[in-house]
Amino acid sequence: MRKKQKSIHSRLMRLLIYLILGLFAITILVPVGWVFMASIKENAEFYGQSPWALPKGIYLQNFVDAFREANMAAYLGNSVLVTALALLFLLVIAIPAAYVLARYRFRCSKALNILYMAGLFVNVNYIVVPIFLMLVDGDSFLKSHGLPPFLLNNLVVLALIYASTHLPFTVYLLSGFFASIPRDYEEAAFVDGSGYVRTMVTIMIPMARPAVITIILFNFLAFWNEYIIAMTLMTKDKFKTLPVGLVNLMSVQKASTNYGQLYAGLVLVMLPTLILYVLVQKRLTQGMSLGGLKG
Repeated sequence: MRKKQKSIHSRLMRLLIYLILGLFAITILVPVGWVFMASIKENAEFYGQSPWALPKGIYLQNFVDAFREANMAAYLGNSVLVTALALLFLLVIAIPAAYVLARYRFRCSKALNILYMAGLFVNVNYIVVPIFLMLVDGDSFLKSHGLPPFLLNNLVVLALIYASTHLPFTVYLLSGFFASIPRDYEEAAFVDGSGYVRTMVTIMIPMARPAVITIILFNFLAFWNEYIIAMTLMTKDKFKTLPVGLVNLMSVQKASTNYGQLYAGLVLVMLPTLILYVLVQKRLTQGMSLGGLKG
């Protein structure tokens, strides 16, 4: 009798969990699907009918207009460049740092670990103004010495700032993964005459591939969708990234009531992240189960 009651209770709990997960999925999928549907509607279809009405056809001119008239192509190129550079800078710095902090003990190693952990509690949005003032002072210093200013409105500098602000989280996740790998692999490599750098590159990093893919996805989402830092540091229109350009497009298209271009711009922002998530979904799950949460 008790076994039967436990079986009924477990089924009810499972049904409740599935119901909650289904509701969460609906709250995410319905808005995303509606944006995609609205992006292929003609502008006249937004008036005089239900907003949930299906489009009468596939009107791709919205995307063409968003690229040409709203300058979304330039914003897209800036976002691709900044995101790629930021990921490159981040991986080059974070992987060796995480490996050394996880596997070796030396003077000040504990202090470095504490500093990295403290960085997890710093909200980047609160230090945007100090970063901006530092760059302004840096450009003023360059001008006073007869050098051209290049710190503001510089996509490479923006990528460096992105990488530095996400370094604590990345090091935390990777160091937890490296700490969970048995030391037998390193010892075998040292016996074969492999040095520290070669052991890290040829053995440890390939073994940490799930965690590396996880941090690439998380940081890609953060860099691609970042708005406040890019809006503050990129004051010239030609250097703005896609989220900043999308906000400008929203303000313009609301005034001109051209909603098709607006939703096309939203699709341009969402589509790369959705594609990347679909491609690395299995690796992401594996990295989260074996990575920093375990360490």
